[in-house]
Amino acid sequence: MSQRNDGWTPRTRLGRMVQDGDITTMEQALESGLPLKEPELVDQLLPGLDDEVLDINMVQRMTDSGRRVKFRCVVAIGNRDGYLGYAEGRDDQVGSAIQKAIDVAKLNIISVDRGSGSWEDSAGGLNSLTRKAEGKAGSVTVEVMPAPQGLGLAAAPTVRNILELAGVQDAWTRSNGNTRTTVNLAKATYNALRNASQSRTPRRAAAKQREQEVSE
Repeated sequence: MSQRNDGWTPRTRLGRMVQDGDITTMEQALESGLPLKEPELVDQLLPGLDDEVLDINMVQRMTDSGRRVKFRCVVAIGNRDGYLGYAEGRDDQVGSAIQKAIDVAKLNIISVDRGSGSWEDSAGGLNSLTRKAEGKAGSVTVEVMPAPQGLGLAAAPTVRNILELAGVQDAWTRSNGNTRTTVNLAKATYNALRNASQSRTPRRAAAKQREQEVSE
């Protein structure tokens, strides 16, 4: 399978493996145990990702030169077929903050553990999740549970947007805490799906742990 180049020059080992054709899918990249450090690498393996700006907020802080204003943007990305990323970005301009968030979200890409885990569903589908998953961010806790095909997404708009980007079509959800805080609600949903993904792939987690031990 040939890879698109678009003038990209890899700076990491994983990037060079992608450019050389040794790694041709995002699944292989994630299971390699090597960290994602180049957004262009994700563009090569997952072209055409959709992005959703979940929240834009103006933040201010005092500096020696006076009050400084920046914009904080919360973004989720996904291919609507099992891959999802999430990040926040800050910059003096809204457009730059959004682009920063998108680039970081690409480095946070995960493979979502989709399946048909509901007892009401027939086995073998990819419409929902394989098991219940929980994630936390700040005071917010989000629980995502498998649902039968055809139910849809029983979720708040922010949670629904993230699940749709991940390619989850049917799910029950439950949230606690200050759910009006979009950034924590979105991050908790992403963390729930990431926790489910990590529990599904202990081999990848072990590889990352070995890499950290070597670097230390």
